Amino acid sequence: MKQDELVSYLDDYLRVQDIDDSSQNGLQVEGPEEVTKIAFAVDGSQTAFKEAVSVGADLVIVHHGLFWEKPLRLVGPLFRRVQTLMAGECGLYAVHLPLDFHPEVGNNAELTRLLELREVRPFGKYHGSEIGLGGVLHPPLLVDELVERLTQATGEPPVRVSASGPDKASRVGCISGGAAFLLDQVAQAGFDTFVTGETSHSFFHYAAEWGLNVIYGGHYATETLGVKALARHLEERFDLETIFLHIPTGM
Repeated sequence: MKQDELVSYLDDYLRVQDIDDSSQNGLQVEGPEEVTKIAFAVDGSQTAFKEAVSVGADLVIVHHGLFWEKPLRLVGPLFRRVQTLMAGECGLYAVHLPLDFHPEVGNNAELTRLLELREVRPFGKYHGSEIGLGGVLHPPLLVDELVERLTQATGEPPVRVSASGPDKASRVGCISGGAAFLLDQVAQAGFDTFVTGETSHSFFHYAAEWGLNVIYGGHYATETLGVKALARHLEERFDLETIFLHIPTGM
């Protein structure tokens, strides 16, 4: 498939031009004109790029790319990452927030599907868009049971669980990655349990004071879901060969 055609399709399908983001979403490093094999990873790291080149990928698609709001100098690790891609004739496509809340292949859509939530609805304003998805558990689950369901979904145990809400989770909001700063919007949206990626010291007491159960499934683990779902989508639609590069951070 032509790189330009694939990039155009991804830009439209993921609505990268419509969604405000600090990431410079889209094609970040140009690759070969023809794309037959795509590597997928959560992070645009040197390890990911070396692995992508070693397996013969023409393009690597990541959630966390190289270029964000401000211009960066191509020195140090950033230079070596770009050099690895260019020397290996491999392009780079990044998609951050548009992948978090895409209705079909998004991280949050996958979380609600894998956690078997019903009556799914959006919530949580961020960068002018509703980033989260939440729904209802029928029947409600003990928090430990929901933790086990999340572990099966991501393949990784949560990094932390804060049980300050009811014994059984019934209304669950999901935002992948580092979304603890949206705890107030989770509570105001009527959820009793929140599934996200990671937290920090600053938000410990807020969870308790809002009366929420919070399951921190890991930033990395909760954001493998969208790139895997996007890979399946491209395989089915264009018959492209894909490979997921598992490079966990433990966070």
